[in-house]
Amino acid sequence: MNTIYHLYHPSALAKRIHGWTWQAFPIGMGTGAVYVTLSGLPQQSKPLIIVQTIFYFLNMAIFLLNSSALAIQAMVYPRRSLQLIKDPVKGIFVPLIVLSFATIVIGTIHYAVPSGHVHSESIYVLFWVYVLFAVIVSFPMLMIWFNQGHDLTTFTPAYAFLIFPMMLVGVIAFNVLRTMDPTDTRAVGVLFVGYFFQGIGMFMTFFYLCIFVIRCTGFLEGHQANGAFVVCGPPGFSALALLNLGARAREILPAHNLISPQAGEIWFAGSALISLMLFGLAVFFFLFGLLPYWFKLHKHLNEILGCWALTFPNVGWISTLRVLGDTFDIPGFYTVHLVMTILMVVTWVVLFVLTIVAFSKGLILMSPDEDVAKDSITINLTGRKSQNDDDIEKAGPF
Repeated sequence: MNTIYHLYHPSALAKRIHGWTWQAFPIGMGTGAVYVTLSGLPQQSKPLIIVQTIFYFLNMAIFLLNSSALAIQAMVYPRRSLQLIKDPVKGIFVPLIVLSFATIVIGTIHYAVPSGHVHSESIYVLFWVYVLFAVIVSFPMLMIWFNQGHDLTTFTPAYAFLIFPMMLVGVIAFNVLRTMDPTDTRAVGVLFVGYFFQGIGMFMTFFYLCIFVIRCTGFLEGHQANGAFVVCGPPGFSALALLNLGARAREILPAHNLISPQAGEIWFAGSALISLMLFGLAVFFFLFGLLPYWFKLHKHLNEILGCWALTFPNVGWISTLRVLGDTFDIPGFYTVHLVMTILMVVTWVVLFVLTIVAFSKGLILMSPDEDVAKDSITINLTGRKSQNDDDIEKAGPF
């Protein structure tokens, strides 16, 4: 059987399609992280907006590339595609397609709506498309994950990716509300749905983080060291979402005479308090993952995709810096935000260059000939075409 596999020589394109994984989506998410953090800078010059727009279109190109490659893989190599989805480790990256889509929605709100290329009505529709997309992807993947046992000693924060799309509904919601009139009755629905899914995502991801903290097996090592930064995501994005949703509730609730005349102010004040505490937790987790990072990481280019976790999980608490600066009128938050934004851009440049090098050398997103052969049509000794391992085994070795 192995001899038959060795005789099969797939093309470079076939090996690329077969080797593509859901773990490629963080490249686009990291690209989106750049323009999201840049958009938070107080001074928005025209050259800066042009740079953000370039990253926005680059993110869409990467999203289309990843989606197309995985769609072709599902058609040409269905067994490989199904294995990636059901795999207890690789399957947790499937929801990243939703997170990547979220960065595109946010970019569309920031750059396409002000320029008039996209109407606010379309953004409202896009909000519900994202909510539906998040539910359709997250729930089945959660069912697959919970249907099998998991070893506590090998538990990583990356398992929280399964619920991340729902947690991002709150972030999408406050961005959508920026394009809506507070007196619009639909704004109430977006606000409530944002809080609803933010609660689901925040608490569920926190359960995952608790398991990670109590696993007591030491710092994460090798490629898993990157997962330490995933922990920053839930508290960081929750702080950002709650603070901004509270600000929107401050306008929307009084406009519709809901709950009480002071409800909007109370929601905003409560959100500010909770957000500040969550922000502190996110910063703690960032430092907790950063300090041992260089000593625990394996410096191998074939693990470069995991390093993209340095970017997008940190967007939440970095963007919260700007909002906290506005809320509490503390200029120091703006300074730290600027420093972290610069570091985000530098990190993206380094990772993007290293990813291109790894890709060109075939170290990532490429399968060996034998793996492609196992999922491809092979010709046995009789000349009859066979599409599964049973027929190959019947043919026998040369």
